[in-house]
Amino acid sequence: MNFEELKSFLNEKADQYNSPDFIEDDPIQIPHRFTLKQDVEIAGFLAATISWGNRKSIIKSADKMLDIMGNSPYDFVLNYSEKDLEILQGKSIHRTFNGQDFAYFIRQFNKIYKENESLENLFTVKDQETNFQHAIERFRSSFLEPEKHRSHKHISSPYKNSSSKRIIMFLRWMVRKDKHGVDFGIWENIDQKYLSIPLDVHTGNISRKLGLVSRTQNDWKTVEELDVAIRKFDENDPAKYDFALFGLGVTKELL
Repeated sequence: MNFEELKSFLNEKADQYNSPDFIEDDPIQIPHRFTLKQDVEIAGFLAATISWGNRKSIIKSADKMLDIMGNSPYDFVLNYSEKDLEILQGKSIHRTFNGQDFAYFIRQFNKIYKENESLENLFTVKDQETNFQHAIERFRSSFLEPEKHRSHKHISSPYKNSSSKRIIMFLRWMVRKDKHGVDFGIWENIDQKYLSIPLDVHTGNISRKLGLVSRTQNDWKTVEELDVAIRKFDENDPAKYDFALFGLGVTKELL
């Protein structure tokens, strides 16, 4: 395919998979249960944080966290008791994300929301920056305690060349605006042109198959290589191609 054919193909696939039907089987269904901005942010961040492995098991584990929070994440984060968090010790949540990690995240959310109306404040992209690399690191500095803790591994670092797939996905949910009703677009002050594609086995493999990237690892350098390619197709809404690449990967349409 030449450039115009590939652009047309990816636009068509982005439209096909970017539909309300997508919500039903995807972790994005978790924040879609809420309307309050802070509920959407917390539920979305937690669901994104545990988004590895089978999507059904991710949704089941996210359900477990919502149940513990009485299905009112923001209220729980602001008003939990220490006893509430003690009960989490030793609990299994999702794979290596356990009750201790969940308690840590709740404490950090409490601290953040006492000082900020929205998590958006912690992800502002500065002038001269072209993506969320530095914003993610600034968020990590605000959200994580300086002392090393086991929970730090659950918020990966692009400075350490991680693709930071889960946090990039969360940012797409919060920032990206369109009329399809999948992404929320509730963050008004961050431009979606800075978004990247959440790089996982599906999006990575399809990107290579289509010649969009040459690197073999799914790391931050590959995220930036993919940025260059997809922004040629649409510099104002590059992350819409996540739907195309992920959809093609899951359906194995190109295999």
